[in-house]
Amino acid sequence: MSFTTWFAFVIAACVIAVSPGSGAVLSMSHGLNYGVRRTSATIMGLQAGLLMILAIAGAGVGSILLASELAFSIVKVVGALYLIYLGWMQWRTRVTQSMLQDTADKVVPSVKRRFLTGFLTNSTNPKGIIFMVAVLPQFISQQAPLTPQLLILAVTMCTVDLIVMHSYAFAASGAQKYFRDERWLQRQNRFFGGILMAIGAALFFVKRSPAN
Repeated sequence: MSFTTWFAFVIAACVIAVSPGSGAVLSMSHGLNYGVRRTSATIMGLQAGLLMILAIAGAGVGSILLASELAFSIVKVVGALYLIYLGWMQWRTRVTQSMLQDTADKVVPSVKRRFLTGFLTNSTNPKGIIFMVAVLPQFISQQAPLTPQLLILAVTMCTVDLIVMHSYAFAASGAQKYFRDERWLQRQNRFFGGILMAIGAALFFVKRSPAN
């Protein structure tokens, strides 16, 4: 892979990561609630889901999802319902006194649960699969071995996404001082919950590309 091709992919990866989506919303929500350090587990889960999508696209399974109406619909519905569920749980979260404490004193979900939430958020997103299937071939040379190229692209994309998601979490965490009463915390939960549900609902309208 040439440096020019790699640099072009870096730019594409930056655009993908910075574009608001379910991963960014989740990073901001957890950053605001739990702080940047604890949100790292969530972000690592997002990267695991991202790697799975990249592997699927690289292995050509993504093309099957695009060609099969049933397979694509299953992935789309599962992803949409999960995001709606995640948003609804965030929306209906009751504000308790423990939520008004400093981040260090809060009772937070386990590392495993935060990681799994991040993983499911990215891995059930059919838009991510569509994008990978459409974009990856543009940066892969047919004259060179596939595996090394996929590894380079995977490391590059995850590095960029780690930086961007932590930046989102850091920015949200810095706003914690403004959310120290029940009214503001309830608004925050409903804001992020509403966005996650909206993104989930929007997935129902995602259409697969027609098979060639």
